Parts: sequence; C-alpha cells; structure tokens
Amino acid sequence: MAMLKNRVKRPRTGAERQERVRRILEILEKTYPNATTALHYRTPWELLVATILSAQCTDKRVNEVTPGLFAKYPTITDFANANQAELAMDIRSTGFFNNKSKALIGAAQKILRDFGGQVPRTMEEMLTIPGVARKTANVVLGSAYGIASGVVVDTHVQRVAARLDLTKESDPVKIERDLQKTIPKEKWIVFSHEMILHGRALCVARKPRCAECPLESLCYAPDKTI
Repeated sequence: MAMLKNRVKRPRTGAERQERVRRILEILEKTYPNATTALHYRTPWELLVATILSAQCTDKRVNEVTPGLFAKYPTITDFANANQAELAMDIRSTGFFNNKSKALIGAAQKILRDFGGQVPRTMEEMLTIPGVARKTANVVLGSAYGIASGVVVDTHVQRVAARLDLTKESDPVKIERDLQKTIPKEKWIVFSHEMILHGRALCVARKPRCAECPLESLCYAPDKTI
C-alpha cells in the first residue's frame, strides 16, 4: 500500500513544479468548466450578505434563507435600519445568527455612510466593512465584479492546496500568499471556485475519493486512499 501511495514522483526542479501546476490548472478547468460561486445573488450587496451568512454554514442552507431575507429587506437601507434581534431570528438557521445580524447591519450602515450605498471595489475598502475579512472580500470582488484581488481560501481550498503540495502553511492568509505566487493572476478567481468544487466532490476531508480523481497522477498526498 505504501508503495502505491508514493508512486507519484515529486517535482524536483522549478521547471517541473511549473509544469505540474500548469497540468493541475488544465485538469481543474476541464473537470469543472465555468466554475462559479454556488451562492445565489443578483447584486454585489446580495452576494456580500450571502457570503457573510455562509460562514460556518453550507451554501445550500444560505440559498434557502436569502430569498425570503431579500424579500423582507430588499435594499441596503432596509438592512441598515433592521432590528438586530428580529434580523437574527430571520437568519437563525445559518448559525452564529447574533454575530451575523450585527455584521449585516454594520456592513449596510458602513456602505451607506462611506461608499454611497455601493459595495466598494477594492480590497482595502472592503476590509473596513464589519464582518468582512479577506475570504469574503475576495468572493465579492471576484464573483460580483470580476476583480482578481486574491485567492479565496476556505476550508476546501485549504485542504486541497495542502494535499496538492501547493502550500505548507495552515494560516489562510499565508496560504493565499503562496497560491498567489504559484497561480497566474488571471486564474485566481476561477481557480478558487474549481478548488472548492473539487474539495466538495472528490477531495473530501475524510476518505478522499482518489480512485475517481483526475488529479490522482499528480498527487502525492500522504493520506491518499489508493
């Protein structure tokens, strides 16, 4: 079994590493064509709300909550003026509802006060909004505006990047930094989505489905299942 796990050779030179990354990107693009966020939204604000709600919650659950939420609070102003306790109950099923409701109201008020009611288009400005860290900012900037400000690092990206030896870091900010150095900037947005889809479909946390994985011939992760 150990011999089977170790039969994939690690790249030894910079050129070999670059070629391996190129092949990984090629396979991911072919496996997950037109990859994009699973969150449903119509505007940058709605995507920001959905992304804040998605923390420690599935996209499926968020997509079940947001239609009614946006019907009740159709504008940023409605969120800014919302009763925090009532909003918390409206999003209760997404978990951490007290913190999330405070963040949503704070985000709405900040955007109205400092950005004219428009979700900003820079990382620096996004990070001044309550409830927004780099992951959320990257999701909104990438998916809503097509701005490659960085690489989204969620639990799936963190796990898959480690298994593919694209990083040795455990801190999301450091992982993102490694991926930004390795992945061409024009691929940052779609790469994030492809990695998330791959982490959900095949490279799962427990017992990854390596026998079905199109990247198996490039992967030498120690916890491979074949």
